[in-house]
Amino acid sequence: MPEIITKDGSIKQDSWVVVPRPADGESLDIPDQPALIPADLWLAGKEHFEGRDIGVWFDSHDEPELLDGLVNELPLIAVNFPKFADGRGYSIARLLRERFGYQHELRAIGDVLLDQLQFMKRCGFDSYALREDKDASKAARALNFFSQGYQAATDTDVPLFRRRAS
Repeated sequence: MPEIITKDGSIKQDSWVVVPRPADGESLDIPDQPALIPADLWLAGKEHFEGRDIGVWFDSHDEPELLDGLVNELPLIAVNFPKFADGRGYSIARLLRERFGYQHELRAIGDVLLDQLQFMKRCGFDSYALREDKDASKAARALNFFSQGYQAATDTDVPLFRRRAS
């Protein structure tokens, strides 16, 4: 079973499987275990998934507005980082937390590297599925490399200069 890292740096077994988008003409094949499916496919058939452990994943080009008003019906939302240089997932995470009020687990998947973890945490991610060639045992240090963030983010709404002034 694959592993995930939580925002406190602990390593856990991951029971969720990411279901890829089916090719044109193919049906969505969901296993009998907790599954993450493309967000638009969940929305199109959400009545068929009631009573199952189903979450969704966003690709970096997807818009979180798609699930406006429905996000907290989902136990887990994942955001795919297709490559290291694609930062759109950070914006998706902030929008889900700040604009749409998502309260449950938010996970980073895809090309997730250790040096991104602290920034992902500041944007609201709770868990991280590292790229397979990365060492999960180094995650706790990567998550807490800096003791203070300068800017406001999901983990603090006050920038450092205002915290120092008070």
